[in-house]
Amino acid sequence: MKKIINNVSDIEREMLEGLVAAVPKKLIKLNNYNIVVRANRNPKNVALVSGGGSGHEPAHAGYVGFGMLTAAVAGSVFSSPTAREIFKAIETVANPNGVLCIVKNYTGDVMNFEIAIEKARAAGINVDYVIVADDVASQSTAVGRRGVAGTVLVHKIAGAIAETGVPLELVKAIAQKTIDNVRTMGMAIRPCTVPATGIPSFELSDKEMEIGIGIHGEPGIRRERITNADGITKKILDRILTHLEYAGREVVVLVNGMGATPFMELCIVNSFIRDYLYRNGGIEVYDTMIGNYMTSIDMAGFSITLLRLDDQLKMYYDAAVETFALKK
Repeated sequence: MKKIINNVSDIEREMLEGLVAAVPKKLIKLNNYNIVVRANRNPKNVALVSGGGSGHEPAHAGYVGFGMLTAAVAGSVFSSPTAREIFKAIETVANPNGVLCIVKNYTGDVMNFEIAIEKARAAGINVDYVIVADDVASQSTAVGRRGVAGTVLVHKIAGAIAETGVPLELVKAIAQKTIDNVRTMGMAIRPCTVPATGIPSFELSDKEMEIGIGIHGEPGIRRERITNADGITKKILDRILTHLEYAGREVVVLVNGMGATPFMELCIVNSFIRDYLYRNGGIEVYDTMIGNYMTSIDMAGFSITLLRLDDQLKMYYDAAVETFALKK
């Protein structure tokens, strides 16, 4: 295994220190915690806290800033941050208007966020949470749909309404509306390698691909012979389109790289999407995002997210945002 790192035990801290060093007037890393907070946060607005295991960069710390998150807490690679760390993030940004936590649907994340939120409420902090569950590949599992790349769009839209100064209940309602309208599915042609183990998370031959992978190196729901970009993209879109009624609607398309996929290949994937969606139900693409937004270290593959829009979601999607990883 070749990795450009120092010590495995220092990865998360050094990563966040490097991010903050790039924009020291906009981000602050808390001493002794792998937590990044917004330097110029408005104390009158609902604060947004998210996080999870490291390895998904630029999520989540890359989305701290105007129009998105107020704080992000990073666990070890592919491991949830502890309840203590999450509580510290909530406590740091808490204000009378409240805190909304945006949690991906993974057992460790949900459990630790709920423990931290219970502790924060006991301390008198006005805090609530939503759980993002957009991965259609895992719908039939006991836990249900996992939270994957659609989380970025929840951050974006919840962050936009929070900037308007509305109460916590309204921020939560719009965040939940976004969750209800976003679906994702991914694939891989090469697994990721966790630095602490140095072992690929699963094995694939040169002629195989995994359909329905997770963002923590999980293998997919099925293994198939690899085909061309259009064929792969069609398989993923066909699965997503069975989970919500998209006909005649406008959507945001997010083509997300899993960490080691060239931008060239992501654009080739996107070249198929617009016409295919229109031919299959008159679905109009309102906007497209292409790039690495919610990765799985060095996995080669991609995911597609469709966010179904109405006028309200469109307005908050279009709102200005200024973070290290996303500007609009």
